[in-house]
Amino acid sequence: MVKCSLIRALMVIAGLFGVAAFTTPANAVLTLDLRKGNVQPLPIAVTDFQGDMGAQVSQVIAADLQRSGLFAPINKTAFIEKISNPDASPRFEDWKVINAQALVTGRVTKEADGRLRAEFRLWDPFAGQQMTGQQFYTQPENWRRVAHIIADAIYKQITGEEGYFDTRVVFVSESGTKQQRKRQLAIMDQDGFNVRMLTDGSDLVLTPRFSPSRQEVTYMSFANQQPRVYLLQLETGQREVVGNFPGMTFSPRFSPDGQKVIMSLQQDANSNIYTMDLRSRTTTRLTLTAAIDTSPSYSPDGARVSFESDRGGKPQIYVMNADGSGQTRISFGDGSYSTPVWSPRGDLIAFTKQAGGKFSIGVMKPDGSGERILTTGFHNEGPTWAPNGRVLMFFRQAAGSGGPQLYSIDLTGYNEQLVKTPSYGSDPAWSPLME
Repeated sequence: MVKCSLIRALMVIAGLFGVAAFTTPANAVLTLDLRKGNVQPLPIAVTDFQGDMGAQVSQVIAADLQRSGLFAPINKTAFIEKISNPDASPRFEDWKVINAQALVTGRVTKEADGRLRAEFRLWDPFAGQQMTGQQFYTQPENWRRVAHIIADAIYKQITGEEGYFDTRVVFVSESGTKQQRKRQLAIMDQDGFNVRMLTDGSDLVLTPRFSPSRQEVTYMSFANQQPRVYLLQLETGQREVVGNFPGMTFSPRFSPDGQKVIMSLQQDANSNIYTMDLRSRTTTRLTLTAAIDTSPSYSPDGARVSFESDRGGKPQIYVMNADGSGQTRISFGDGSYSTPVWSPRGDLIAFTKQAGGKFSIGVMKPDGSGERILTTGFHNEGPTWAPNGRVLMFFRQAAGSGGPQLYSIDLTGYNEQLVKTPSYGSDPAWSPLME
């Protein structure tokens, strides 16, 4: 595996000729205002890039943009102009006729030293202007990642917000029969490609979570029949136990600065929430009840923690300060609530809700107001946020199916997508943007 830091070092990002000086009249700037809620997808033409791998790169770019729900790539059979020179200005009238609000052109070439050079230009046909352009150098095996980075650049230019395509997801890969189910820790690109196993399946693994600051994941494992929380370095494969606790530890999650792990520790019939400083290995107890307190999640500023507790009789969502003070219930709808996860933006908490024999994925504000259900099914669970706070991934097991599958859905609730993996998948956890 090529280290992520090394990949970034090999990528040289530079503005193409004329981009640095480019300005557009304010009334001609092409933008998508995401504050409007359910945004109509923007028609965009993504042409086949020039070069041997150009078509593959442009296909990944188009797929990323379409999956976001904000863009509608135009069928290539509608294209009038065939782009043969991506450096030249396109015939804008040909693209306006097919209502292409944005146009992407580019090329992929192989350098003398074996590296790939990928470049693109983003055009506004109705303004008759180039909006942005960049070029990248990397090793050939990283071509899909270059495509994701280009899609991120297009997304940011048009929406004004960070993209999320150059990210990965760690999850539990499930294979075999229900009676002999093999569960392995796995990692993949956010679109389901480049799946790689991180464990061999000899031990049960649960609840993997990404570090916000390092290429590191925390998860629960039953190695040697002992339930423990582990840290796994993705670049080296090194694994270590977070701590040896008397009882079961589960639902581990990093603090926003990556310096602590917050988790639930079960002793006898109840469980409480603890934090561990990863440098000193000192633990701090945050809750002290006779109930089950679990699934803690920090707010992005690290000041508060959401968690699940049945102290009121059934599982509900609570919020407390990071030191354990001010514990307050925020969910009051019908049914039970579980697996709360704070948005990277800090404005919402995602959750799983069970009511009426069905499981739903929804969001609410940190004070409990504004509850919205995004999707409902036979068994939905385990939401995780994309780093830009616009999309959630979760797992679903349909009635009568052999196992769970991964899905993504945006905050409108209308853009639900199956994330295909080679085997069944559960417990997804989204990475931050890669560096």
